[in-house]
Amino acid sequence: MKDELPEPDAFDQFRPLLFTIAYEILGSAADTEDVLQDSFLRWLDADQDAVEHPRAYLVQIVTRQALNQLRTVRRRREEYVGNWLPEPIRTEHDASHDVLLAESVSMAMLLVLETLGPTERAVFLLSEVFGHSLVEIAAMIGKTDAAVRQIAHRAREHVQARRKRFQPDAEANQAIITRFLLAARTGEVQTLMDVLAPDVVQISDGGGRVIVAGRPITGAEPVAKFLIGLARNSMADMTVEFGSFNALPALLFRSGTDGQLDTVLMIEIDGDRITGLYAVRNPDKLRGTDVLRPLDRDI
Repeated sequence: MKDELPEPDAFDQFRPLLFTIAYEILGSAADTEDVLQDSFLRWLDADQDAVEHPRAYLVQIVTRQALNQLRTVRRRREEYVGNWLPEPIRTEHDASHDVLLAESVSMAMLLVLETLGPTERAVFLLSEVFGHSLVEIAAMIGKTDAAVRQIAHRAREHVQARRKRFQPDAEANQAIITRFLLAARTGEVQTLMDVLAPDVVQISDGGGRVIVAGRPITGAEPVAKFLIGLARNSMADMTVEFGSFNALPALLFRSGTDGQLDTVLMIEIDGDRITGLYAVRNPDKLRGTDVLRPLDRDI
């Protein structure tokens, strides 16, 4: 673990780590900021001189608060209109320097984590991503060592059965996305299909606020036709810029009239084919997209 700084700088020092933990548990930057604010107030109220290991103390506070928040928001997500996607966060363009960290915040992994229960999700992340021992995790979440071992085993098997291969390659990805964008704009179905994997999945999140495809679209030809239709109609007058969100290459579509952000399209690539397209259009999830989020595993 990294050296710990003396208080009162500890919270700021570990903030990237604390944000990363809470965001991966919650899948929402807005909810994560609420958790961090509450955790910071709890930190201020603590007898900091008596805290021997600030990092462990803060991770425990944030983990418990994030779990409480997740149990609350999961009920809201059950009533969500249409497809639910995690709130996208802007990351560094070269976010692949830590492949495990990059994978853990990717859309595909966050969607897998959504299929776990709150405690399973926290145990998996703290163990597999952030390197905590099961004994440490048991103390953090208030469960026995034996119970945490069982939870960790069950969660690991669940994730491994659904995990996608994650091999970021910024240079290769840029070329693939350029071909993808050109094919969509020119309306060449076959050319677009050539850059899509046969089992590609396109998921759109409008939150009931804007019109999107109501269900995931699967398969190269259906996805290609859907995207070409979008390019011809609703996105015909939009400007496009490249970005990086959730450690994935992304396209940002803005209104040609006022420059307002309409869509963040995150693109998942395996080899030379696009395997996943995640389009977030819910305005509530686009409010913090200009904020660059430093991420850290603090190993």
